[in-house]
Amino acid sequence: MTIKAYGAHAGDQPLESMEITRRTLGAEDVQIEILFCGVCHSDIHQVRSEWAGTRYPCVPGHEIVGRVAAVGAQVSSHRVGDLVGVGCIVDSCQHCEDCGAGLENYCDRMVGTYNGKTADAPGHTLGGYSQQIVVHQRYVLHVRHPEAQLAAVAPLLCAGITTYSPLRHWKVGPGQKVGVVGIGGLGHMGIKLAHAMGAHVVAFTTSESKREAAKALGADEVVVSRNTAEMAAYAKRLDFILNTVAVPHDLDAFLALLKRDGTMTLVGAPASPHPASNVFNLVGKRRSLAGSMIGGIPETQEMLDFCAKHGIVAEIELIRADQINQAYERMLKNDVKYRFVIDSASLGG
Repeated sequence: MTIKAYGAHAGDQPLESMEITRRTLGAEDVQIEILFCGVCHSDIHQVRSEWAGTRYPCVPGHEIVGRVAAVGAQVSSHRVGDLVGVGCIVDSCQHCEDCGAGLENYCDRMVGTYNGKTADAPGHTLGGYSQQIVVHQRYVLHVRHPEAQLAAVAPLLCAGITTYSPLRHWKVGPGQKVGVVGIGGLGHMGIKLAHAMGAHVVAFTTSESKREAAKALGADEVVVSRNTAEMAAYAKRLDFILNTVAVPHDLDAFLALLKRDGTMTLVGAPASPHPASNVFNLVGKRRSLAGSMIGGIPETQEMLDFCAKHGIVAEIELIRADQINQAYERMLKNDVKYRFVIDSASLGG
């Protein structure tokens, strides 16, 4: 099946319209007409070879929402016409300890929605900046939001689960004071989710102009991290910090805000390492510095259902596929509130 897509042929070339081939529908496959695809900062790193191992042509996109167009003979979990989502994972070994625990995101043989090795042509996966995709039923998720919200649901498949998973793992909830560092594509979702979980949310931003925006998202308090007096006022006051910033920065400034036994979890993925942290910021109060990567399939479904129940979607700007290169440049300048989403209908014209 030949379809239209947007991708790049090399790291120093812009994304352009191209034709790609999807595999023939297998017995356990779901063929999905893509309606919307979110644009993740990871897409930029991968397509421009800022992360090692990019395979070309590279068609990014792992925040996919669409409608089931066809199902294989052994598919029992989805029907033609269903609204569904596909996130960052389209395959895994299905036999290891991680897969058995529903944590396919940590499987050593996890296959990403794009740039992952596969037997399908051209030898690696091609993502959601395209008209259709064929995915094994295990990795296809139910979307229960109203159809009118589908464009804003798309970023939940990466930004949503990336922030939901650590909040759930570290048991964020009522009675806790939780910091969210960064108010971008990930951070704005972290604020919404932590607020919905019942935590007292403190948002941290480098920009004074984002105070009111953060409060509108659900933050109870907002701190400008460049203001040393404001930062000092929160020393040893936070139970948990979700750090979403995707550029190298001083982690010690935020570790000092944790109570004894508090944890800061990193979910942002910079192109180069953070400066080394002072170990005494950890040992002095038995603090923990941790990381978290997206989430497994069961947890991603749980996140989607939680968001549907609480009316949570991303804040987005809808774009045409031919605007993607301009969108990348705007993302690098932090000129988006808070996530770009491609209208896949624009791929056809």
